[in-house]
Amino acid sequence: MRLSRGALALLLALILPAAAETPARSEPLAEVHGEAITADEVEAAIGAPLRKLEAQVYALKRRKLEALITERLLAREAARRGISVQALLDAEVAARVEPVSEQEIETAYRALKDQLVGDEATKQNLVRARLSADKLAARRRTFLESLRSQAHVVIHLETPPVARAEVTADGAPAKGPAAAPVTVVEFQDFHCPFCKRVQPKLEQLVTRYGERVRLVYRDFPIDQLHPQARKAHEAARCAHDQGKFWAYHDLLYAKAPRAEPEALTMYARAAGLDVRVFERCLASGTHQAAVQKDVDDGIRAGVTGTPTFFINGRLLSGAQPLESFVRVIEEELARAR
Repeated sequence: MRLSRGALALLLALILPAAAETPARSEPLAEVHGEAITADEVEAAIGAPLRKLEAQVYALKRRKLEALITERLLAREAARRGISVQALLDAEVAARVEPVSEQEIETAYRALKDQLVGDEATKQNLVRARLSADKLAARRRTFLESLRSQAHVVIHLETPPVARAEVTADGAPAKGPAAAPVTVVEFQDFHCPFCKRVQPKLEQLVTRYGERVRLVYRDFPIDQLHPQARKAHEAARCAHDQGKFWAYHDLLYAKAPRAEPEALTMYARAAGLDVRVFERCLASGTHQAAVQKDVDDGIRAGVTGTPTFFINGRLLSGAQPLESFVRVIEEELARAR
């Protein structure tokens, strides 16, 4: 869940006035019976929300800047060839995309058919359309990357001060080595549709960076929105006890929002767990306190919705595009070097 642009602008006007009007951090913003309240005190009190707001503002500006850079590159290349931008994209993207094969459709159909609605023919057409769109997007990215690699692009957008929240990963399910230079701590809700949407991007990061990135899962069920999610989080921890967290994690997202006891047991069986041990763990409430501790830790760190990520402590909120994760990870890898 994110702020709208209008709400973001209003909050900026209220919280982040123009630099020329901002008092020094030690100057009083108010006095009560002669006792000063300084800018430092105010910022300390709203530290996490302020960091999140600053990160959202920067992300908004950066996304728009990247879009404008892309427009300029395309316009320049189209002008060089003496054609329109649309004709350029038709020639370099649409015309160069390989058609989707029947084998690709069949493989994807088997993986996605339970998530799709309609008869078999409708589902296969949906799969075909999705695969075609994915290939088109991939070809467009490749073409734009080639244009950018040949261009002289300098980014002058000033990044906000890097603020790092203290977020631990002790005992949490994780992929990647503990010594990885970049740790991505994710606070998620198994029944959050935005969390489900971001999972393929996280898998891409794991594949792309290998042992340079560690992915850590933290619980943040939002009871007001998803009343059954908390039990699903407890069940995932029971699966973690048997070394099957990620297999169970994948099933929960694939089948969400089903989380009645019978369904949770069915997922345990599908993940290869000892079902009797799993059921005892879940029925006893073994991990209720651990799930609540994650929620409390998340709130202290500034989590207000899901998904929320901390990349070496740097806040990244929402189901961000892959490029947003890559940018921060690359900055952290450069810093580690």
